[in-house]
Amino acid sequence: MDSNKMAVSINKAINTQEVAVKEKHARTCILGTHHEKGAHTFWLAVNRLPLSSNAVLCWKFCHVFHKLLRDGHPNVIKDSMRHKADLNDMSRMWGHLSEGYGKLCSIYLKLLITKMEFHIKNPRFPGNLQMSNRQLDEAGENDVNNFFQLTVEMFDYLDCELNLFLGVFSSLDMSRSVSVTAAGQCRLAPLIQVILDSSHLYDYTVKLLFKLHSCLPADTLQGHRDRFQEQFKKLKSLFYRSSNLQYFKRLIQIPQLPENPPNFLRASALSEHISPVVVIPAESPESEHVVETEDLVDTDIPPLASTVDSKFDDLFGTSAATDPFNFNNQNGMRKDEKDRLIEQLTAELQAVKEELESFRLESGRLCQALRGRVNELEAELAEQTHLKQQALGESEFLRVELDDLRRVKEDTEKEQRSLSEIERKAQANEQRYTKLKEKYTELVQSHADLLRKNAEVTRQMTVACAAQDEVENVKKEMQDRLKAAQDATSQQEKTQLEQLQALQAELMSSRSELETLKSTITSSQQSTEQLSTQLSALEAEKAGLIETVSQKEAELASLGVELKRVQSSLTNERESGVKATEALQNQLNEKESREQSLESELVSLRWVALRAALEEAGRIVQDCLNQLEDPAHISCTSSADYLVCRCQVALDCVERLQSARDGFVSDNTDVSGLVRAVTQFAHLVGDVIVQGSATSHMVPVEQADALADNVKECGAEALALLCQLKEQESVGTADCSRLRAALDTVMVLGEKLRPRGLELQQGELGDLVEQEMAATSAAVESAAARIEEMLNKSRAVDTGIKMEVNERILASCTDLMQAIKVLVLSSKDLQRDIVESGRGAASMKEFYVKNSRWTEGLISASKAVGWGATMLVDAADQMVQGTGKFEELMVCSHEIAASTAQLVAASKVKADKDSPNLSRLRQASKGVTQATAGVVASTKSGKSQIEDTETMDFSAMTLTQIKRQEMDAQVLVLELETRLQKERERLGELRKKHYELAGVAEGWGGEEEGTG
Repeated sequence: MDSNKMAVSINKAINTQEVAVKEKHARTCILGTHHEKGAHTFWLAVNRLPLSSNAVLCWKFCHVFHKLLRDGHPNVIKDSMRHKADLNDMSRMWGHLSEGYGKLCSIYLKLLITKMEFHIKNPRFPGNLQMSNRQLDEAGENDVNNFFQLTVEMFDYLDCELNLFLGVFSSLDMSRSVSVTAAGQCRLAPLIQVILDSSHLYDYTVKLLFKLHSCLPADTLQGHRDRFQEQFKKLKSLFYRSSNLQYFKRLIQIPQLPENPPNFLRASALSEHISPVVVIPAESPESEHVVETEDLVDTDIPPLASTVDSKFDDLFGTSAATDPFNFNNQNGMRKDEKDRLIEQLTAELQAVKEELESFRLESGRLCQALRGRVNELEAELAEQTHLKQQALGESEFLRVELDDLRRVKEDTEKEQRSLSEIERKAQANEQRYTKLKEKYTELVQSHADLLRKNAEVTRQMTVACAAQDEVENVKKEMQDRLKAAQDATSQQEKTQLEQLQALQAELMSSRSELETLKSTITSSQQSTEQLSTQLSALEAEKAGLIETVSQKEAELASLGVELKRVQSSLTNERESGVKATEALQNQLNEKESREQSLESELVSLRWVALRAALEEAGRIVQDCLNQLEDPAHISCTSSADYLVCRCQVALDCVERLQSARDGFVSDNTDVSGLVRAVTQFAHLVGDVIVQGSATSHMVPVEQADALADNVKECGAEALALLCQLKEQESVGTADCSRLRAALDTVMVLGEKLRPRGLELQQGELGDLVEQEMAATSAAVESAAARIEEMLNKSRAVDTGIKMEVNERILASCTDLMQAIKVLVLSSKDLQRDIVESGRGAASMKEFYVKNSRWTEGLISASKAVGWGATMLVDAADQMVQGTGKFEELMVCSHEIAASTAQLVAASKVKADKDSPNLSRLRQASKGVTQATAGVVASTKSGKSQIEDTETMDFSAMTLTQIKRQEMDAQVLVLELETRLQKERERLGELRKKHYELAGVAEGWGGEEEGTG
């Protein structure tokens, strides 16, 4: 194949038209890769395309590239890996778009990159993923670690396939028949390749999981089973939705997954698994003949048109002298009548040609369908043969396992004999113990000079007792092991016998199905013979149609008489048509005049509606200005943050009002946009006036006067603007700049009045609350996990009293983490109730901005809880390792109690006293207090228990040494008391400074926020 022809096909397949890729162009590209044994030409052509600037072009490139990876030459994957970095960059670039083809291209490119990496890591897998069971076993090299890793990679691969599936379906409007439109087919076409890949990945994943469950414990594979369950539900739903689309019904037969996923804990469930088979129907003759003639030439069937033309020439001749339709020479008819008759006869002949063509195509389609059915039956026969061989192999494997079990039984008998020997040794040890006890009794009655020897004998007796206990433990352990081995052997023998019986039954059913398939093949051969007889009958019918053409010639004379009658009737109808045209013209003129009058009335109604909306907006703004003079309004307060937020919203509304005004001036037929903008404008400007006045009640007198004056000026400018919009002459020249300047001035004053500690943007404050609460939850979860890990390490390393103390302290820390987790969740629920009950029509972020100081209190409390949990885990870790102190652990516990108390106070300050979430928060707070007391109590108990083991032995010291130690202890006590007093003073100063910094950062000392 010429590389230029392949480049032309690539450019035809990958274009900017939103239609599906034509199969003939994709097939040419696939054949080109096999011809040149690589993808060099493909990438040379693709690199010239602007894939980064057109999403449809990139989408069709991904479709063609996916086909090449599946059906192209194996070297396509290797040649494409060098472009992996470019594909990654393109995926990240398209990922910035949140909808349309951009998002789909990003997902598709990630899938293609994952597919290339999978095949590079696992070169045994072909591009189309079609493998036998034997090849799948060879891919894992009979190593359970390889099978484990291969299963994880297949899960990742299938996740990418499902993401593309979900992305395409979510981008389509499934309420309409999108699968029959060109744009819908453009998005759905690549899913055929996804369905083919997904069916193979699902089948291989099931087989690998059964193999892993036969080698590894079930608990180890819990994560694999959970991930498979999730993918099974998604894949089953997507297959079902795809099978209902009209587009897929004529292109692919989608399999249906079973109702429930396989039970991997039951080994015999593997025999119930049926591999999903995706069937692509054979292409119809219509689609085969669409291929361009310069690429493929059909040498079996001659062109129908030329054949029919030659037969027509044989029947009627070609020369003008012998033409039976030469009416000038035969009957002297006019030339135009001759042409009309020739055209009529040609049309009838063309209809006959089309009917013959349809007969031929139908017979070809039936033959092709029969061939496809025969191929399916042959494939099923091969599959049954393969299953039979697999069953024989499994029976041989089970026989080998039975031999292994017998050997295990023999080993168990040997262990039982060794156990009897251990019992005899234990009896000998008991006799030795008796003799030592008698000797000990004699030595006690002997002289006091032999006390040292008596102590030696006592130690020997202790060793003998330990040996006896060890022997008894070994005896019990061997008995338990023997009993467990016997039970396991009997259970495995029963299981093996049941599996052998199931395999034999399956083998018998496979033989019966094989006989059924043979009979089906015989019946299909008979149906082929019947089709051949039908084809001969069609040939006879074709001869009859040719005779019908000759009979049409006889009817031609009668048609001439009918023509004259039709001409006379046509003249009469023409005269009546002229009269009807005049009447319709008169009606049209009347309708135009009526439409003009209605149009004028509609214009006046539009202005009436607009003036009514403007007058209502003026009344709203004037009412807000009147509220400023109401004495009851003095008790209303608001924050500068909320005022700035409302000013910004009002400025945006002014811009929308100006845009709506411009649109109405250019096209006055649509007044709805301007009416909506005026209504929203009145409410937002009125809100700015009310909130500005309420904010002025919270600030000093000078700033309050300036803010009140600017708010009133803003209201006056809004009324002036509404008055200009009422008049038709001034609506086009109405200026919003003065109102915009007044709103800007109010917003600048509000910015100056904001608290110094609030340095966040309005949109970021609400997000920061959620982030800090999520970070606190994550810190608590991480702390609990670290404590559990430390507990496991302590059990493996420490022994005796130290292990007991560590377990008790870490268990109390775990209880504290659980109590903090419950407290944080209760705090979240209470905060959600507070926001929902207090925000009204505003959004959640606007509520947080309006109550910014309360919000910052929540943020500070959340940070303190997360920091305290982290410090507690660090102190516990150091204590377990022996480098920390018990006092650090107790201090961290008290700090957590204080932080949680701060979080509770910040959460319930705005809560309803009858809220059920508030009562749950209080209960959780009590739980944290109790858990903190438990940590302190367990720490003190552990400390005293360890200190008791370090007893003070002064028996070997003289009087002088004891006096010296007493003086040193008194000096140390005085030093520690002095240091304790200084540290207490330092602690007091640190707390004062902490409160000052916290007050500045969180804006303490201000008035209560919100509108009273």
